[in-house]
Amino acid sequence: MHSGILRFRHFAILFFFLAVLLFLITRLIFIQIIDFPFYSAAAKDQHTVSIPLEPKRGAILDRNMRVLAVNLNVDSIFANPREVIDKVRASGSIASCLKLKEELVLERLNRDKGFVWLKRKVTPEESSAIKALKLKGVDVIKESKRFYPNGRLACHVLGTADIDNNGMEGLELLHDRYLKGAQGWLVSTQDGKRRKVASYQREYIPPKNGANLVLTLDEVIQHIAEQELEAAYNKHNARGASIIVMDPKTGDILAMASLPNYDLNNFKNRSVDSLKNRAVCDFFEPGSVFKIVTASALLEEGAVRLDDKFFCENGSYKVGRRTIHDHRPHGVLTFQEVIEKSSNIGTIKAASRIGADKMYKYLTRFGFRTKTSIDLPGEVLGMNRDISKWTRTSMLAVPMGQEVTATTIQLVRAISAIANGGLLVRPKTIKEIVDSRGEVIKSFPTLPPQRAISQVTAAKMKAVLAGAVCSGTGAKAKVDGFTAGGKTGTAQKVESAGIYSHNKFIASFIGFAPLEDPRLAIAVCVDEPHPVYYGGDVAAPVFSRVASAALKYMNSKEPALELR
Repeated sequence: MHSGILRFRHFAILFFFLAVLLFLITRLIFIQIIDFPFYSAAAKDQHTVSIPLEPKRGAILDRNMRVLAVNLNVDSIFANPREVIDKVRASGSIASCLKLKEELVLERLNRDKGFVWLKRKVTPEESSAIKALKLKGVDVIKESKRFYPNGRLACHVLGTADIDNNGMEGLELLHDRYLKGAQGWLVSTQDGKRRKVASYQREYIPPKNGANLVLTLDEVIQHIAEQELEAAYNKHNARGASIIVMDPKTGDILAMASLPNYDLNNFKNRSVDSLKNRAVCDFFEPGSVFKIVTASALLEEGAVRLDDKFFCENGSYKVGRRTIHDHRPHGVLTFQEVIEKSSNIGTIKAASRIGADKMYKYLTRFGFRTKTSIDLPGEVLGMNRDISKWTRTSMLAVPMGQEVTATTIQLVRAISAIANGGLLVRPKTIKEIVDSRGEVIKSFPTLPPQRAISQVTAAKMKAVLAGAVCSGTGAKAKVDGFTAGGKTGTAQKVESAGIYSHNKFIASFIGFAPLEDPRLAIAVCVDEPHPVYYGGDVAAPVFSRVASAALKYMNSKEPALELR
């Protein structure tokens, strides 16, 4: 009896120990095999600390290799919380030096990590203050910070990059993958007490710096354009404004600016209204500047000659229920004078000779039915209806720039087609992408243009637009020391109710210079200037001053600078 109980107890104890042993073996298998990746990573995290090394973002340069955006080396403050001894006291000192909240610093120091950022890209004063503390576990590392030497210059073209050097807007965003480069790492070994082990070699993976972006912009011409546009913007109390200066033969954008703008080095404080690149993002009814399309269509189709005469009804012309007005009364004008003096009545009478189908054809030929495909983000397409949706009165509106829309970039391309002999070019802002050694990674060649009108028609239009500047509505666009051609525009804005406003206008001027061999095509648009609002008074003088200064500079341009 007792021996049986004893034997049972022995077996029970044996089975218990076997069960415990089996459990331990099973657990060991889980730890060593099944859960191996987890514990291996934990051990690696305990014995190594990894510090990211940021690459230097590529520079953005103008066409003459002048720096528009560059990265500067600055200090960033980090900590190894496991090494910080008195975290409460340390957090107070760090917060005072870095102008941070003490609770925020303490929260980061209490993390069970080998690396945390305290503040990145600090001022030299902040860095010196931290170094003076000589706190164990708190150190300084070099990072690069985006810097724009010219502040606001070309802000809507360049765009911005964030604190991690990621492109956010403009060309910084569009070509981020070239500019950004590749991140590197510094990995060091530490013992069980989180102390760095000097005998172990640190693993160093160097960062790969980004490539440089070379633009078609010219820094000097950009300065000229922005200065003159801002002067007109302020003088005429405008809501907004835009200007584009382009090489009419290649499509190279030499300057592009929009107002209001913002400081690229302080973009957090910019206003919502300053974010938009109006040159490519705003569309509007162009008004009389669109008459270059109407006139070109009539001449190309042989429907009129420059000396054909039209009676302009002394300023008021009733067609059906609609009455067309000229800004000044005119009697009999030749077709050339109709365009030079910007007569709506004469333009509509002449346009009746070709009809809607051909008017629509040249609307398309001059690029107002498609985007320009400029290499900038955010370009919009206006609301130009298909001809099937034109009404009976559309041919009273479209020839004089109503019931159609345009952007500033479309307008400068259209005037370039007259300046260069009839070719519609594709605008571009980027010349090439080069590495740190100056070797070209990617080039952006000029694409083959499309013919909009014949060379003969373009030559006739150049003569007409020269007359508009010499003796027509564009008299204030005369360029000191050079000949020029162009067209004024004063367009009524459409109110929310769908009617034309009597106190909100867009004043514009599009033109080119010099006349015989144009080197510049310029479009100026000023949104809601007041009390003066005519394109000939508001926008034409901007063209005059920009063209004059830019052409004088181009004839005496300094040699290209080397990137250092």
